[in-house]
Amino acid sequence: MVFLSQAVTNPAGNARISDHGVVEFASEKTAMESLRPLGRSPIVLSAIGLGCWQFSEGHGFAGRYWPSLPQETVNQIVKASLIGGITWFDTAEVYGRGRSEAALARALMAAGSKNGDVVIATKWWPILRAAGSIKATISERLDRLAPFEIDLYQVHQPFALASTIAQMQAMADLVAGNKIRTVGVSNFSAGKMRAAHQALTARGIPLVSNQVPYSLLNRKIETNGVLQAARELGTTIIAYSPLAQGILSGKFHQDPNLIRSRPGPRKWMTAFQREGLERSRPLVTALNEIARQYGATASQVALNWLVHSSGDTVVAIPGATSATQAAENAGALGFRLTASEQKRLEELSRQFR
Repeated sequence: MVFLSQAVTNPAGNARISDHGVVEFASEKTAMESLRPLGRSPIVLSAIGLGCWQFSEGHGFAGRYWPSLPQETVNQIVKASLIGGITWFDTAEVYGRGRSEAALARALMAAGSKNGDVVIATKWWPILRAAGSIKATISERLDRLAPFEIDLYQVHQPFALASTIAQMQAMADLVAGNKIRTVGVSNFSAGKMRAAHQALTARGIPLVSNQVPYSLLNRKIETNGVLQAARELGTTIIAYSPLAQGILSGKFHQDPNLIRSRPGPRKWMTAFQREGLERSRPLVTALNEIARQYGATASQVALNWLVHSSGDTVVAIPGATSATQAAENAGALGFRLTASEQKRLEELSRQFR
């Protein structure tokens, strides 16, 4: 048994955390079935990881998007994720200017994890930088994450003072120098994905991932060529904002005024306004109806659809600002939607392609 200082619940998941913080483990069969390869690499991931943007401690333009979380809360979030079967964590240089990376490393050590126990993904920020910055800043990334190594290093955006080829050459040099294990990109179009893949292939290295927004409320990668390119190249799609920044949980439909208390620019986004919420209401209603059949939540059903709708191609990185949310995310691995349920959600969300 494992003890947490904060009780959490894991609906439909493979572990139950009691009111006293005692973790009771159930069968790991469903969680094991959720494991899948990271692109054409030997790395294996749980279908759901943990996005760590919210560990930014309120610093930088990215950090101001979320409330500042104390380290103890970060520790609890990471611990609950591990208990639920999550095997990997995604952070970035720009998340609090390295503070997210450092907070994640501290939380993993507090949970008793050692290098090699989990998969760590982080990202290089390319805006107004040349390709030489990739190698010039890798020591800082490794220092922030120590003692954990970088399993996946990603170019965070397609905009840089360098060509895609130059950036991939620098990344390949890091692989050759045993600084990182694999290379990915983020927010790349289908064309830029193919260019990155071609440049890396010339060095005998696969492009293992492209991290992009993807959810039931944002299915654009299905029509803009990104998902098709990923399938052709054997590249994993890492879906960020898989719950559409909380809309798919249904909490903002229940209380439209709730968004006003949230930090960052979400409160001004169309999707969070009454008109946007009414547009997504039929989908959220269906998520809740299906969730009741599994003793699950709308968020879990949305995540379950996402990581199973494209075979093994898509994995997701929902965030969490509490241990309860982290356990709920992990619980999405504890059941499997039927074909008719997947079809119903596909049809209701088709307008968001």
